[in-house]
Amino acid sequence: MELFQWGTNPWGQEVAIRLSWDLLYVFATLGVVFVIGHMIFRKIYPERPEGEPTSEELKGLPERVTRHSLASRLFHWVMAASMLVLLFSAFLPIVGVQFNWLTWHWIAGIVLIISVLYHIVHAVFFQDLWSVWITPSDVKEGMQDLKHMMGSGPAPEKPGKYPFANKAYHAAVLVTTLAVIVTGILMLYRIQTPLVTRNPYLLSDQSWGVTYVLHGLAGVVMVFLVIAHIYFAVLPEKRWQTWSMIRGWISKKDYATYHDRRRWALRD
Repeated sequence: MELFQWGTNPWGQEVAIRLSWDLLYVFATLGVVFVIGHMIFRKIYPERPEGEPTSEELKGLPERVTRHSLASRLFHWVMAASMLVLLFSAFLPIVGVQFNWLTWHWIAGIVLIISVLYHIVHAVFFQDLWSVWITPSDVKEGMQDLKHMMGSGPAPEKPGKYPFANKAYHAAVLVTTLAVIVTGILMLYRIQTPLVTRNPYLLSDQSWGVTYVLHGLAGVVMVFLVIAHIYFAVLPEKRWQTWSMIRGWISKKDYATYHDRRRWALRD
C-alpha cells in the first residue's frame, strides 16, 4: 500500500500528485470495522436505560421541546446532500463507475461552501455559538460515561444540549470540512468553470501536490465519518435525536431523561 502517488514535473522533479486511493479502501474498511466493533461492544456492555423522569422533573415543560430550528435543519440536510454528492462523484470513478463526475463534484462543492457560510452566520448571530464546543469538563464526562457503560464507575451528570459524543463528532467534521473547502477552492483554478478564470500556475507543482493530498485525505476521512454518523443515527437508542433533526423537536420526556435543564435552559 502506498500513501501518495508521485509524478515528475517538466523540470524532472519528483512531486506528489495526490493521495493514494489505497487509503479510500482503508478508511472505508475502518468504518465497517468500527460499526462491527461497536455492535459487539453494545452486546457486551448494553446501554443502561435511563430512569423514568419524575413528575417534578417534567413539571412546567412543554409537550414539545425545540431542539433544532428550521434554519438548522435546512443547513444539516443541504450539507449532508452536498457531502454525499461530493463523496460519490469523487470515489465512484475510482471503483470503476464512469460518468461526468467533475461537473457534479464542483457544483456540490459550491453548495457545500454556501451552506457552511450560512451556518457560520446563523451560529454566530442567532445561536449559542459555544454550546457545541468541547470543554475539559466534557472530556471528563465522556470518560466517566465510558466507564459507567463498562460497569466500573458512576454515571456522569446529564449533559446540556449536546453531549460529548456530539461535540467530538462536530469537531471532526469541522476540521475535515474546512480542509475540503480550502483545498477545493484552490482546485477550482485547475479546471474551467464560470466562477473563476483557470490558472494552473497559481501554485507551484509542490504546492499543488500538497493541496491534492490534503483534499484527498479529507475526503477519505469523511468516508469514515459518514459511515459512523449513519450508523449512530439508526441505532434504536439514538433515534430520538435523529427524529429531532427531521421534525425539530423532542418530547418533554426525552428532554428530562437525557438533558440537565440547568445546563440546557429552555427559552420562551
